[in-house]
Amino acid sequence: MGPLLWMIGLFVALVGATMAFMFLKYFKLWLRAFTSGAKINPFTLVFMGFRKVNPHVLVDAKIMAVQAGLEDVTTGGLEAHFLAGGNLRRVVQALIAAHRAKIDLDWNIAAAIDLAGRNVLEAVQTSVNPKVIDCPDVKRGGRLTLDGVAKDGIQLKARARVTVRTNIAQLIGGATEETVIARVGEGIVSAIGSSDSHKEVLANPQKISRAVLAKGLDSQTAFEIVSIDIADIDVGENVGARLQADQAEADMRVARAKAEERRALAVANEQTMKALTEENRAHVVLAEAEVPLAIAEAFRIGSLRASKS
Repeated sequence: MGPLLWMIGLFVALVGATMAFMFLKYFKLWLRAFTSGAKINPFTLVFMGFRKVNPHVLVDAKIMAVQAGLEDVTTGGLEAHFLAGGNLRRVVQALIAAHRAKIDLDWNIAAAIDLAGRNVLEAVQTSVNPKVIDCPDVKRGGRLTLDGVAKDGIQLKARARVTVRTNIAQLIGGATEETVIARVGEGIVSAIGSSDSHKEVLANPQKISRAVLAKGLDSQTAFEIVSIDIADIDVGENVGARLQADQAEADMRVARAKAEERRALAVANEQTMKALTEENRAHVVLAEAEVPLAIAEAFRIGSLRASKS
């Protein structure tokens, strides 16, 4: 029994020495968390090392959450989010910003947004401080202006600035900025096209903004449209007149083609009649050639006699 007890004692000593080393390694980190009110079990810090969790990152995040008064942030939740590949610091900062701004955002939603690849901190900041999107956005490779044609045929070139804020409830699965820009652009072009005159739009550009806002273009998107402002609007070309000129040119070409067709048909008929005339003349010549033969035959058979002088 002596050697067995000696081996057991050696094993216990090794385990104890290892635990003591690990405890001393994380003692300062635990002490910092304890004095900050984070209340993280020292053995939890030790086991984090075995689970490949960075205890320094987790402790910093837990201290920030506790100091900010966030009650739903737990050590287990932080550790699970870290193991899932999330950004603990960004999520906690987003929760703190939302808590200060009285925005309804809990840990589960913030963690899900972060794991979905969205910047949850930027989303909260946009909710507090709305941002402005150019429409069209030249930086995204878009056109310089939104071109629409009023009912009087005059083209208008417009540029708009869209103020949006994040819709936290639609951030997961909601459409992005590109969709908002496309919808607003489509709405502006449609509003210009429904105007009776381009002068009406130039006199009241806000008419376009009101018409676009009334369509609810931010539905199922990650943003809420606060306002749409027409930054610039210019008069383009007279598209209606150009289309009418093009149509007149096309009609003239059609008329010319039809006239050419009738002329060709008349020429063909003329040639046909000439051929028939020549054919009839040939018949007459043949008939005239048969007259002497008929007279000679008549003399031969005595049916025709020469008159006496």
